[in-house]
Amino acid sequence: MLTGKQKRYLRAAAHHLTPIFQVGKGGVNENMLKQIKEALEVRELLKVSILQNNTDDKHDVAQALAEGTDAELVQLIGHTVVLYKESTENKTIVLPS
Repeated sequence: MLTGKQKRYLRAAAHHLTPIFQVGKGGVNENMLKQIKEALEVRELLKVSILQNNTDDKHDVAQALAEGTDAELVQLIGHTVVLYKESTENKTIVLPS
């Protein structure tokens, strides 16, 4: 579990990132979760955009993404989800304690 201080740090780090995945009207699926997991292993921190044509509640989508990828939900701002998962091979982000 992330502390408030760590979440603030990650939000600041994610600020300049652009979303690399989009959740459309198809919703969250296994293939998408697999790709996001792989990207998290490389990047640790990424943004996912929830498109306007997605009819699911954005909070449910954010939760499904976090649970499906075993990642921490750092932030849901507007229709953008910020996810963090510590990498086993490519650790670059050092969280404040």
